[in-house]
Amino acid sequence: MIGKRHSLGRIFLAPVVIAGVVAFGLISALLGDGIWDQASWIALAFPLVILAFYVRRRTARRQA
Repeated sequence: MIGKRHSLGRIFLAPVVIAGVVAFGLISALLGDGIWDQASWIALAFPLVILAFYVRRRTARRQA
């Protein structure tokens, strides 16, 4: 089965956004305390939330 062809921008959009959020999280962890620590925790948890979402979605699809 041949899938749809996507542009390079569409293919790499999600990884670039995730990398940008993680880079922000790493930089904000170095900048200071308080709100910066909270921002870094949220930003660094972002890829884990995405991973958990897709793992859960895949297991739900297999069970159906």
